[in-house]
Amino acid sequence: MEKLAEQLGLRTNVTIFFWSAGLMVVFLLALVIAPVAIGDFFAGARSWVVTNLGWFFILGVNIWLIFLIWVAFSRFGNIRLGPADSAPEYSNLSWFTMLFAGGIGTVLMFWGVAEPILHFSSPPYAETEPHSVEAAREAMGFSLYHLGLHTWTIFTLPGLAFAYFIYRYDLPVRVSSVFYPFLKEGIHGPIGKAIDIAAILGTLFGVAVSIGLGTSQINAGLTELMGVPDSVTSKVIIIIVLTAVATTSIVVGLDKGVKFLSNINIGMATGLMLFVLITGSTVFLLRGIIETVGIYASNIFPMAFWNDMMASYTNDDGWGWQGGWTVFYWAWTVTWSPFIGIFVARISKGRTIREFVLGVLLAPSLFTLVWFAIFGWSAMEIDGIGTAARDALGANAGQIAEAVGRGPEFAMFAFFENYPATQLIQGLAVVIVAIFFATSSDSASLVVDMLCTGDTEPGPVRQRVFWGVSEGAVAAMLIVLAGEAGLVALQQVITVVGLPIFILVFAMLFALLKALLAENISGVKVGRPPDITSS
Repeated sequence: MEKLAEQLGLRTNVTIFFWSAGLMVVFLLALVIAPVAIGDFFAGARSWVVTNLGWFFILGVNIWLIFLIWVAFSRFGNIRLGPADSAPEYSNLSWFTMLFAGGIGTVLMFWGVAEPILHFSSPPYAETEPHSVEAAREAMGFSLYHLGLHTWTIFTLPGLAFAYFIYRYDLPVRVSSVFYPFLKEGIHGPIGKAIDIAAILGTLFGVAVSIGLGTSQINAGLTELMGVPDSVTSKVIIIIVLTAVATTSIVVGLDKGVKFLSNINIGMATGLMLFVLITGSTVFLLRGIIETVGIYASNIFPMAFWNDMMASYTNDDGWGWQGGWTVFYWAWTVTWSPFIGIFVARISKGRTIREFVLGVLLAPSLFTLVWFAIFGWSAMEIDGIGTAARDALGANAGQIAEAVGRGPEFAMFAFFENYPATQLIQGLAVVIVAIFFATSSDSASLVVDMLCTGDTEPGPVRQRVFWGVSEGAVAAMLIVLAGEAGLVALQQVITVVGLPIFILVFAMLFALLKALLAENISGVKVGRPPDITSS
């Protein structure tokens, strides 16, 4: 393999690179040869995971959030992620836009209208009346629970662990480095390489699912604007075109590519949000933003520990509502955690642990809250909140919910039909999703390449291009596998893939804690691994 890597002009760990690439190719070939059998396997495996281990996902993320808050405000919060005299490489604004655009920008565009409307018209709690004021409040609470602090917890924990071990102790830029307290030099051996290969494959699947969702939304937008068929073929063509765009950004590099696209896109997304605020029910929405803070604060604790335990008695599938929502979200998000964690660590050198945790947790969560307050409340108001409002709307009541019934990817475009300059704004939404697609793909390609090279500096361009094309290929094959099943099939795949990555991230908590305690006891200096045995 060393000779082949030399002939190809690669600069990488050949074992990690070729095993990751080989297993990915095997999976793609299996999808081509036996798509039905693989689909059935993932459907059965997903059912087992959510029935028997859904509680583990829900409990785990809560434990991670509590741990991060404790670390930030403990004596460890002043530890700098790098030498004591280091300073942040990027400004706070650029830092925020890069982690946001590389994180869940596509997700907010996809679910900003669709999720509140889905919970509003079909409440998670059986006793809540659909379309009622209470249903609207619960819809907002659950949407923020799924995409607020808990989502960013899943990114922050591995990101902190990566930054700590990579920048304080000069360990390779790999997931296995986090497990130095347990494996010692074994991080360079077979176990360490197996961890890195699993993280790379999980990242490829996680990004591929997001690309699949983004592609579905772009296709829906083009259907509304130009009558492009909403089909598997159209989605595959979109993936091919946008993968080419993402590959161009990959070639340009992090500072010129990802940073530029991130700053442009967050500006466009913010402009879109302000457009809805100004041209919609402005006073209603301003009041809604403030009230949403209270809704989130009062509901986050009971929602975070709600486990839908009676589903085994009331649902034929045995796992109920949370299997398709919360467990899916956590499994999907955790497959992104090696990618986002490494990426955030890469742009966070020189920040303190307290600054890192509070910044990564709070800044995107605050933006998410405002985003959902504006889009979610606007959509529910358009569909009619309460019996009197729906009666007044008559035949116009529930128009967005009807569009969501065709698929959540249609929600945003049906929503904009109620605003001026409809086609212009719908076209802008398509562009924003496409750029979020590009930033996610090129960020992931950069990170996967880092996981292979073990270096903060990118390897040869051809390596990053290979991973960018690979992400597009996996996404295209998952779209083909999903077929008419769409989101359901993507949920099945990502829930199964997410389980081993979730366990891996859970173990990171204990590795990081062990290292922090060792540093506190032995007073280890920056530049060499701590004496872990002293803790």
